[in-house]
Amino acid sequence: MTLLQALLLAALQGVSELFPVSSLGHTILVPALLHWTNIHRSDPAFLAFVVVLHLGTALALLVFYRREWFVLARSLIGTIVRGRIGDEPNERIIWLLVVATVPVGLLGVALKDPVRQFFASASTAAIFLTINGVVMFVGEHLRARQHATLSREEKPLQKLTWAQSVFVGFGQALALLPGISRSGASMVAGLLCDLDHADAARYSFLLATPVIMAAALLEIPDLWAPGAHVVALQAALGGVVAGITAYLSVAFLTRYFRTNDLRPFGWYCIVFGGLCFLLARMGMLS
Repeated sequence: MTLLQALLLAALQGVSELFPVSSLGHTILVPALLHWTNIHRSDPAFLAFVVVLHLGTALALLVFYRREWFVLARSLIGTIVRGRIGDEPNERIIWLLVVATVPVGLLGVALKDPVRQFFASASTAAIFLTINGVVMFVGEHLRARQHATLSREEKPLQKLTWAQSVFVGFGQALALLPGISRSGASMVAGLLCDLDHADAARYSFLLATPVIMAAALLEIPDLWAPGAHVVALQAALGGVVAGITAYLSVAFLTRYFRTNDLRPFGWYCIVFGGLCFLLARMGMLS
């Protein structure tokens, strides 16, 4: 992997991890589109490099939400010391996050190796990316119908039930499939649980912070796997670039979702995913 390739992949990771367009799908499809034949997506070296990029993204989220995480951590400690959850909203929010990480963690450990077989297939990633776009459209439609026909109203994040929190966690776990967006799937789940777009995005990004961090830390041994000869300069600069672009992305998206929805990203995924699938079937993706 050249330094330019490493920096481009890092920028792509930082943006597509938080935009609801699937970082893993783009990490597979973009090198295939550009015919980077020197990069083998299923090799330990490439997977180890992606681990470093994920660490940069997780640190960017941690920095962006640093004040909120400080309050949430203090609330968590307080509930543990008292042995109960009080009336303060942040105490319930932190435990909603804890509950939501359970399905992500269990499925991540159970499906880590089986899912990796998809990493080398550009056509599979393109199919899942197209499905990702359809899911966002369906989610927006179902949410609108819930509010129009069932007279359901939006509710604040702390009013989520425990079952709804687990549902959002399962949504985020779908990102194990290359082409399914972590933020997109969890936001759709949040919208179906009557969160507004801003709170659904906030909850998705807060949930992604420990999930991405934990996944990256668990995969750190891949850096020393046989054949994982990650160049220190490329990995270090890649992690920094991924962190910077991820920070800028979350800063933009938290503002965007105050007044906008997921449909523009749905169109992008359907068009780009469909185009990549056609190119893969024609043998034009390497």
